[in-house]
Amino acid sequence: MITQKLDAINDYANAVNVASEILKSGGIVAVPTETVYGLAASAYSDDAIKSVFTAKGRPQDNPLIVHIASIDMLNDIACDIPDVAYECAKAFWPGPFTMVLPKGDKIADSVSAGLNTVAVRFPSDKTICDIILKSGLPLAAPSANTSGRPSPTTASHVIEDLDGKIDAVVCGNDSSVGVESTVVSLVGEKPRLLRPGAVTPEQLRKILPDLIIDDAVLKQLKEGEKVASPGMKYKHYAPKTNAILVEGCSNSFVRYVNQKTDCAAICFEEEYYSISVKKISYGSKRNESTLAKNVFAVLRDIDTLGVKEVYIHAPSKDGVGLAVYNRLIRACGFNVVTL
Repeated sequence: MITQKLDAINDYANAVNVASEILKSGGIVAVPTETVYGLAASAYSDDAIKSVFTAKGRPQDNPLIVHIASIDMLNDIACDIPDVAYECAKAFWPGPFTMVLPKGDKIADSVSAGLNTVAVRFPSDKTICDIILKSGLPLAAPSANTSGRPSPTTASHVIEDLDGKIDAVVCGNDSSVGVESTVVSLVGEKPRLLRPGAVTPEQLRKILPDLIIDDAVLKQLKEGEKVASPGMKYKHYAPKTNAILVEGCSNSFVRYVNQKTDCAAICFEEEYYSISVKKISYGSKRNESTLAKNVFAVLRDIDTLGVKEVYIHAPSKDGVGLAVYNRLIRACGFNVVTL
């Protein structure tokens, strides 16, 4: 079976209409967002959500994010919403920001993996918002890839992983942000950053001065520990090639990889021409937003290089760099070399 491909660039209205009808009938559709492409299903339907888990091969104890297209929809998703949530919404929505709140009764239990909380986001991408409004449904939508693989930032990435496993893919523009949304829990004594993204800790602390960064952002969770957000527990974003994250200055990184054999390097553009092994640049070390936009495409390109190992130069942990580092340390299975 070939997945239906809906052209949202040349036939936008039809793509939105057809995707909405599929979702209303309990189907699952890959849709573009500004972060990554998502695999959407009605957040009210346990059966549809189970189809998402099956298509992705995703563990069912890994919660999903519910996407809405207006602030008014928030009361249908969550309950006991604190005032600070509305302050965050005013500052960061629509955009790449997710809040974890107490779950409302309408949301399927499978969305939250049995937790009494729900993660909610109002994306800025017009296509997914129009599909939400046309269908009248909040959409649970994890990344539209095979579980554990690099997240998809283009329609072709989705088709590579899921063609024939889902009902349709809405083929729109490439994702502009390139990493999944920032996730903050507003349940508990203090707000907690569960997953870094384009909305940085520095920005968050202007509204949430007592924000705590969860240990799982940079460390591996203990065996059996429950997760409150997608992307916290399992090895994620990984190429098929063995990947190692390397921390250190440019001169040290260049010397290190140049003495290796049968390997490749994922490097910054400033060091590209000094590296003698196969290499791919993922952007300038001075521009973390570009690194974020490129990182998942580059992780997919690694497997075209025909090498046994790849060494990835780690970005800084400042600003959006923290989000890129978070994705790379998981892609490498926490295998880190410090020079």
